[in-house]
Amino acid sequence: MSRERIVTGEPINGEEESLQVSLRPDCLRDYVGQNELRGKLEVALQAASGRGEAMEHTLFYGPPGLGKTTLAHIIAKEMGATIFATSGPALQRTGDLMGILTNLSDRDILFIDEIHRLSPIIEEFLYPAMEDFKVDFVVDKGAFAKVINVPLKQFTLVGATTRAGMLSAPLRDRFGLFYHIDFYPPEDLREIILRSSKLLETEISSEAAKVISHRSRGTPRIANRLLRRVRDYTEVKGNGKVGEQMAKVALDTEGIDAIGLDNLDRKLLKVIIEYYQGGPVGIEALGATLNEEVDTLVDMVEPYLLKIGFVQRTKRGRMASSKAAQHLGLHLPGNAAQENLF
Repeated sequence: MSRERIVTGEPINGEEESLQVSLRPDCLRDYVGQNELRGKLEVALQAASGRGEAMEHTLFYGPPGLGKTTLAHIIAKEMGATIFATSGPALQRTGDLMGILTNLSDRDILFIDEIHRLSPIIEEFLYPAMEDFKVDFVVDKGAFAKVINVPLKQFTLVGATTRAGMLSAPLRDRFGLFYHIDFYPPEDLREIILRSSKLLETEISSEAAKVISHRSRGTPRIANRLLRRVRDYTEVKGNGKVGEQMAKVALDTEGIDAIGLDNLDRKLLKVIIEYYQGGPVGIEALGATLNEEVDTLVDMVEPYLLKIGFVQRTKRGRMASSKAAQHLGLHLPGNAAQENLF
């Protein structure tokens, strides 16, 4: 079943993605949150700049909407380099990648989003480019085939993935720097919301920003999306200034509760608790019961529920926690509660 979820970390459409770009920080100094990652990245950038070299190939991994693409653009800005952005599914032929690689200058950034979705042929073509800054390009076929060795400038490959486990070992081993981006705490999201509100020329109280931050599922993209929804609601129903109560009413109207759960999250938890007595239940059975794609549940619904301890993955299937039942005002069956070790 296809539906628009405003609490997904994925971009909803191209228009929203363009707006997100306008809200991105340009430099590491303005990047909010992920302090440990930011400190390590700052050292790597300064060291590479000091030597006048390209930075090591870098991999960012973590849930969608947390700032992997933003960090890639910041690296390019800090290095004074140009960034060429593409994605794993977009690179179908070696010729596509060859055209990009030969146009890169020293210290330029090649950013590949969804890098876990690269085809094996493209991956193998990348190996010598990443290691030795050269590629072997085959011209013609059969008896007339020739291999041309093409040297490349020293560039930095920045990869982003939501599924680091799906990267092949040879590709993963060629990255020198690995950074995991985790969900943001509410206090960092509050700073992001206040910063974005200034860029959007929206007047918002600190208390309203706090309300939005607690309902943003630890994800900056969702925080900015909810801020815009609250702004629109306030312009129509209020006086244009976003206050605490107006933020609560606006988000309640959108079906987003106090901790960021939407209707699909609540339906999933209710099915586990009421229909399957708290679990365990297989993800395929949940998908069939909810009439949802399994990939939707695994990639877009489960990560946050796992993060806040409302769902547990076990060998026998998914289980709901007593915390989830309490939040929904439901009763968790006794035997499920005994197995539940939250």
